[in-house]
Amino acid sequence: MTFLRVARRLAQSFGIDVSRFPGDQPTYQVVRLMRHYGINRLLDVGANDGGYATEIRRCGYGGRIVSFEPISAPFRKLARRASNDADWKALNIAVGANTAEMLINVAANSAASSSMLRMLTTHENAAPDARIVGVESVHQFSLDDVWTDVTEANDLVFLKADVQGYENQVLGGVSKHLDRIVGLQLELSMVPLYEGGWLYSEALEWARGHGFELMRLIPGFTDARTGQMLQTDAVFFRN
Repeated sequence: MTFLRVARRLAQSFGIDVSRFPGDQPTYQVVRLMRHYGINRLLDVGANDGGYATEIRRCGYGGRIVSFEPISAPFRKLARRASNDADWKALNIAVGANTAEMLINVAANSAASSSMLRMLTTHENAAPDARIVGVESVHQFSLDDVWTDVTEANDLVFLKADVQGYENQVLGGVSKHLDRIVGLQLELSMVPLYEGGWLYSEALEWARGHGFELMRLIPGFTDARTGQMLQTDAVFFRN
């Protein structure tokens, strides 16, 4: 028996799996798709502290990154990370359908579940540590408003939006430049988690209607009490 198999069995006894890197690591597979489609610009909306962009880099993406994070505490961490990468820019703004001053609900889990929308009891019951603990005033812009500041003419753009039910607002604000977006990664809710938030079925219908094909599903937030998956990341590319 190989060392990897022994290590994997031992890890599995503690509820952990071990496999060869990159193997089926989800982010690595996303980077493979980005490379296949020639992506050279990542727009990272809802970046939090920069964890997604850091993982994308670790898995081999070498293009440019622009991260958007409106909440002050995670933005400070994001800015520190981005400062060490010449091709990574961090902006302390929210992204939505228009330019406006907005109030965002700040979640207790390092702001990861923060949203412009009101969190529903379905989410609160499944993840009490993600409860809303405050409100912060933020500047919101549409991607159309800032497009020429964050992209260049020949970029092939991949848009990642992790905005807790607000994805339709983000996409509604990029209608003028939607044809420049080659790929998408959207965090989608399987059940209502935020008041007025987009559900996965609505997102799939929108994607099909705008020429995007579903390429991968990445399991996300799961109710530990029942095993029900409540959110998933869906990756799309133009067909």
